[in-house]
Amino acid sequence: MVKAMTSNASPAPVPAVEAALVIGLVSISDRASGGIYQDQGIPALQDWLAACVTTPFRIETRLIPDERAQIEATLVELVDSARCHLVLTTGGTGPSRRDVTPEATLAIATKEMPGFGEQMRQVSLAFVPTAILSRQVAVIRETPDHASLIINLPGQPKAIKETLEGLKDADGKQLVGGVFAAVPYCVDLIGGPYMETNPAVSQAFRPKSALRNKDQA
Repeated sequence: MVKAMTSNASPAPVPAVEAALVIGLVSISDRASGGIYQDQGIPALQDWLAACVTTPFRIETRLIPDERAQIEATLVELVDSARCHLVLTTGGTGPSRRDVTPEATLAIATKEMPGFGEQMRQVSLAFVPTAILSRQVAVIRETPDHASLIINLPGQPKAIKETLEGLKDADGKQLVGGVFAAVPYCVDLIGGPYMETNPAVSQAFRPKSALRNKDQA
């Protein structure tokens, strides 16, 4: 998927701009990958990203079973070959025997980013006490000329939205920060494209010195 940028300077059609930002989406489910039911994770993430990320981007999707070796191979392929700058996974982060997404993610990482998992659980605890059973992690995978941020998200679309956006009161004031607010600056720091967001969905945070548009300060 590529978001097209258009110009008002000319009435002539403007071709789509090739997206520099590449985002990988991985849904990990035995039953969905086996065709027993329709996957909900990838569509939910696609819709959320379309509403949030205003920078043109392209998406790579993968639907795979809860098999550790396949999860590891898929993450490596998305970072090393597909050159994703951000990879979001959904599913396989609970305590059951088949839930091995965190183990697979840590196995292919060069750096762990524990704050993402801590904050996701903090958000989810506002809704359900079983959030403490969630084992989501986030990592960075680096190659000699590329790097990607990989984040494990919950399996349910509602929980995905909540952890990405955080909690807001009835007036829209942020009560607990969502994890996506920190994603654009993290991608900056590992050498990825400059990512901008719709502040009504998730306000990206950067230090003033890192802002390209100083009106955002």
